[in-house]
Amino acid sequence: MKWYVYIVQCKDGSLYTGITLDVVRRVKEHNEDDAKGAKSLRGKRPVKLVYFEEYNNQSEARKREAGIKNWKREYKLKLIMKGMDL
Repeated sequence: MKWYVYIVQCKDGSLYTGITLDVVRRVKEHNEDDAKGAKSLRGKRPVKLVYFEEYNNQSEARKREAGIKNWKREYKLKLIMKGMDL
């Protein structure tokens, strides 16, 4: 089972980083489901997927998520732009 680290951009331009087993489902939950979507995103909808990475297990994904969450916005934007070049 693959795990994913993802970044979404909110309508206000802010960035949110998370992990999931299913990126498409998770973004849909953030946009449409108050019970399952992140509470911090409720006032920032809609969100748009701008980046994701694949990992072999939850532990690796959580470590990467924690690292990215500690980055300054400018580094996150560089990561997103690098991903768009692939």
